[in-house]
Amino acid sequence: MKITVINGTERHGVTYRLKEMFLSEFEGMADITEYYLPKDCPDFCIGCTSCFLKGEHTCKDADKIGSIEKSLLEADLIVMASPAYVFHATGAMKVFLDHLGYRWMPHRPAAEMFGKRAVILTQCLGAGAKSAAKDMKHSLSWWGISQIGVFTGKLMGDIIWDKLPQKKQSELTSKVKRLSQKFARIDYTKAARTNFITKVKFLFCRLIQKSLHQADPEYLDGKYWDEHGWLGSVRPWK
Repeated sequence: MKITVINGTERHGVTYRLKEMFLSEFEGMADITEYYLPKDCPDFCIGCTSCFLKGEHTCKDADKIGSIEKSLLEADLIVMASPAYVFHATGAMKVFLDHLGYRWMPHRPAAEMFGKRAVILTQCLGAGAKSAAKDMKHSLSWWGISQIGVFTGKLMGDIIWDKLPQKKQSELTSKVKRLSQKFARIDYTKAARTNFITKVKFLFCRLIQKSLHQADPEYLDGKYWDEHGWLGSVRPWK
């Protein structure tokens, strides 16, 4: 199997340690590719809308984004790891997710995403982990992924792992290991089930794209949906 990891920071802090604990369960059974932000995606999306209107290949950052997206599409499991900064995912993670706005369901979702699984790992000193996880989950779910595991942790003491009380270290370790073991037991030769909410979102977007395509057959998003057969009876899930 293949795992692609998007790290929301280059720091090797608590989130990095938790991510390494999670991945250790897959040792010997997975080919793991990791990206570190902002190093691997250093430039902001400038909101030019070129990816929406002319195609993702016209983005000024297409080379960087394209290689990461290729890895995401080939992965059986996507892991997003980011500490909470002021109640949200890191700015670098947000920059990366902005670049993939064209892959949201209202635009040109990738069929491969509907059968994938994903895990979110985030932690904070006190509050904010849940809202940080939501930042990442919004994109994953609107890409078409239904099965998303979430780990959130509260340090409640210090932001340095070795300075945390042993009880807190054990609590966080046990929690991330349970999640890791759950995902390690999955048979990745079988696609994940697409849930009802994802199907409803897709069908709502289909109605919009059908109307747009009828009004303008050359509109890029509508053409994309039509070419995939999604304006007819074809669906991206099995």
